[in-house]
Amino acid sequence: MTDRYASFVQSAAGRALVKRLGLPDPPRLRRHHPGDPLLPGPALLGAADGGRLAEQVTTILTAAGVELRDTGTAGAQDRFGALVYDASGITDSTQLRQLYDFFHPHARALLPSGRVIVLGTPPGECPTPRAATAQRALEGLVRSIGKEFGRGTTAQLVQVTRDATGTGLESTVRFLLSGRSAYVSGQVIRVGAGGASAPADWDRPLDGQVVLVTGAARGIGAALAKVLARDGAQVVALDIPAAGDALAAVANDIGGTAVQLDLTAPDAPTRLADHLASRHGRVDVVVHNAGITRDKTLGRMDADRWDQVIDVNLSSQERINDVLLERELIPAGGRIIGVSSIAGIAGNRGQTNYATSKAGVIGLVDSLAPALRDRGISVNAVAPGFIETQMTARIPLVVREAGRRMNSLAQGGLPVDVAETIGWLAWPASGAVSGNVVRVCGQSLLGA
Repeated sequence: MTDRYASFVQSAAGRALVKRLGLPDPPRLRRHHPGDPLLPGPALLGAADGGRLAEQVTTILTAAGVELRDTGTAGAQDRFGALVYDASGITDSTQLRQLYDFFHPHARALLPSGRVIVLGTPPGECPTPRAATAQRALEGLVRSIGKEFGRGTTAQLVQVTRDATGTGLESTVRFLLSGRSAYVSGQVIRVGAGGASAPADWDRPLDGQVVLVTGAARGIGAALAKVLARDGAQVVALDIPAAGDALAAVANDIGGTAVQLDLTAPDAPTRLADHLASRHGRVDVVVHNAGITRDKTLGRMDADRWDQVIDVNLSSQERINDVLLERELIPAGGRIIGVSSIAGIAGNRGQTNYATSKAGVIGLVDSLAPALRDRGISVNAVAPGFIETQMTARIPLVVREAGRRMNSLAQGGLPVDVAETIGWLAWPASGAVSGNVVRVCGQSLLGA
């Protein structure tokens, strides 16, 4: 679906009108293309006194071929692809001034689609209440930067546990600096001590992995299948029999396999497990993307609408997980990734069934992640905001425009933005990322 307003804004007449009237100004976002450098310019790296992560980040960025600068060598006219700051050493609110001293002189020094990453410590790991208070304050800084800096800039807070390793942190830093994270901003991501292994080729981080994608026939699911296959995965694309032709086209296009199956059928989990066991012997990554809407206000909603949405969007995921885990088809190092929604965070009028199911996906992450930690299986979810799909194309014009503009990037996201984020969570290198719900919403005002 074409965003005609965003296209107009890129024209000379559009630029002049936007500036004169103060209209929303959607920037052209930097998205990933294989072979791209991680950043279009150098990264400026700073650290608070006593920071424990700057050395790890320096090693990661150097290995990734990023040119590094520090505040001592940066010139007044320098422009940067990213500003990266290690705030893990801040243990008192009075030390927050160090953030101002780093960002204030360089707030206008970012190139278009620049990246800001602040690294900190989870407040729950802090040794004193004052330290926990100061670390919690970082969220306000990052979310404000995401709204202020403009021109496609994204800003994230990465909370790194004390037992995390540099290998575990690397995939997150690479993802957030790259064009893969174009529509992810204002997020708090926690990196822990889970197992992680760097790929031989960061352009193919899923080589050798068997990945199941449900709801793969169209929209986000089709984009998912394409991105995961591009990254080296052997994709098992699943959808309902009624979508068989579209599903076959997706599978053929990426060299994957197609499975026609109604996930709400009583025998669906067993049939799926049998197929994966016989064809592949395992499934390294399970992406629960299948979902439906049956919108009505609660007072006008019949029971079938409620039951169908809960069953497809949530209960079927639980049943499939139960069988795959019981039969040990998801090995150590495996991934379970759910697709939630900002509706599951903020709620939405006319979507009580949908919002309930998507909040349940977040609950699944919260409950399963610690339960599967000892098995070496990570569990995460993404929560898309307004994404340009056939479904959002049917939304009335005024509501659709509001959905597009009510975020820090002033535009809707693309299916590939959701796919890239799920791809990062699927990487073997992302094993230290578990229990996270990452919004892919351009830092939407809804649920903020």
